[in-house]
Amino acid sequence: MNQSAPAVVVFGSLHYDIIVRGPARPRKGETIAGQSWQPKCGGKGGNQAVAVVEAGARCVMVGAVAADDFGRTLLQNLDDQGVDRRFVRVISGGSSGMSVAIFDGEGDYGAVIVSGSNLMLSERDVAAAQDAFAAAAVLVLQNEVPDAANVAAAQAAKRAGARVILNAAPGRIPSPALAAAVDIIVVNAIEAELLAGVPVVESLQGALAAARILSRSYPAAIVTAGGEGVACVTASGEEIAIAAIKVKLVSTHGAGDAFIGMLAASLAGDDLLAVALDKANRAAAELVSRPLPGAAIAG
Repeated sequence: MNQSAPAVVVFGSLHYDIIVRGPARPRKGETIAGQSWQPKCGGKGGNQAVAVVEAGARCVMVGAVAADDFGRTLLQNLDDQGVDRRFVRVISGGSSGMSVAIFDGEGDYGAVIVSGSNLMLSERDVAAAQDAFAAAAVLVLQNEVPDAANVAAAQAAKRAGARVILNAAPGRIPSPALAAAVDIIVVNAIEAELLAGVPVVESLQGALAAARILSRSYPAAIVTAGGEGVACVTASGEEIAIAAIKVKLVSTHGAGDAFIGMLAASLAGDDLLAVALDKANRAAAELVSRPLPGAAIAG
């Protein structure tokens, strides 16, 4: 990794994840017997920061954890993965963010997040990390922290000449101030439906149609369509549609974050958008075809 190269700054969430595996996801009021569980360090911000490093780029993480066991584990993981976490604030009181994800037998999942310390991110954290923003080539944002904090980070990145990527997940309509500072918005079919205001079919053509609508509001709009592929439309009229790489699905957990991490790293390395999209598509395919790291604990 070239330590003198411009960095990717990831401003966002850190969660301690608990992964549960079962034959299916429970319906309302239903209890089912699971097969195993395991802990994992995550949060969309944390996952994307690690993915940036795995893609060969420098990454600075700006986030917040509590002074608890989960927070200490999350910080150690960033250290172990080579992420610069000097600007991750440790907050006294409260609790670190966490989530529970339940996987079914087909590798799909549903999750509940408890944001905790992530909701404490603010302009204060942007100011504390001003040196990181000044050296950034790309800023990555998600919707697991307050919109106002994202606005402050995006505006700091724009002043420094960095490109701003917003992964608008979980689905939330960006404020006008945030939308105005975003260069590339990345959403899945569900999030695209919320932002575009029309039903979106999870197909390559459906993703392309949604991206066309979103490109009216953003310089570039990327819509991922799961196992169908990814589509991108720019405000200048460029359209890119890439079919998914067919692999044996093991787990979809973190696929979107792998996509974002590679996209950001590639753009920070001055790749063209089409090249970065192709690399990101391949990174997501590689991730879904391998088991989650760490040993599962059988029930």
